[in-house]
Amino acid sequence: MTQSGQLRVYLVDDEPLAVERLARLLQQTGRVEIVGASTVPEEAVSAVVACAPDVCFLDIQMPRLNGFDVLAQLSRQPLVVFTTAHDRYALEAFAVNSVDYLLKPVQPQQLDRALNKIERLRETGAQQDLRGLLEQLCDAVRPSPPEYPERIASRVGNRLWFLDLARVSHFCAVDKLTYAVSDGKSYCVDHTVAQLEQRLDPKKFLRIHRATIVNIAWIREVTSLPGGSLNARLEGERGTDVTVARDRAREFKSWLGC
Repeated sequence: MTQSGQLRVYLVDDEPLAVERLARLLQQTGRVEIVGASTVPEEAVSAVVACAPDVCFLDIQMPRLNGFDVLAQLSRQPLVVFTTAHDRYALEAFAVNSVDYLLKPVQPQQLDRALNKIERLRETGAQQDLRGLLEQLCDAVRPSPPEYPERIASRVGNRLWFLDLARVSHFCAVDKLTYAVSDGKSYCVDHTVAQLEQRLDPKKFLRIHRATIVNIAWIREVTSLPGGSLNARLEGERGTDVTVARDRAREFKSWLGC
């Protein structure tokens, strides 16, 4: 704390307007000295280490590094008040572990509650152990990995025929219908190419043309074509050729690791 007894605080939030609002509310309390603020979580790590604030007001959801990631990189962890626009992140657990929280938009009464708690903690010398909390909650703010299908249905009359996606060499759109090509045979599917692009695993399937998605496991060879497009020859006795559009060629090469 400063000689005047004010808490030295540092603000971290990727939204500039949120930083400005919180700074204004804190200054109005007359109880803190704002020693810095950052909207870039990577920069905040080094800044917090350098200025060693008493308290860090820290946003939970930020790009690249979330609030827990920032804390995990600090060798000395200050008292922390989490800020979040969502109330689904086990907020009671924060309080139990001597960590307070503020729901956005931050309200003055919330802020007073947090500052009162921080002052009580400092007066009693209570220490917070955030490591265990970080391990439990870091995954809570990260979205679960998407689940991609392993099969796709093809409608044949009044029956559904299920195809293993591993056996599908590519998808193509012809005359407003979309087909999955498996073992050299074409099967009509009830999805557009654009819909399939969103549903399929991007590590295995890539849209190479407005009308074509290809399975990387089935690519045998790639050759350049005039004008900047590419030709991909697929596995199989027929050696099916599909065209990689010029505007997708760079992404295609990067996808293949070329």
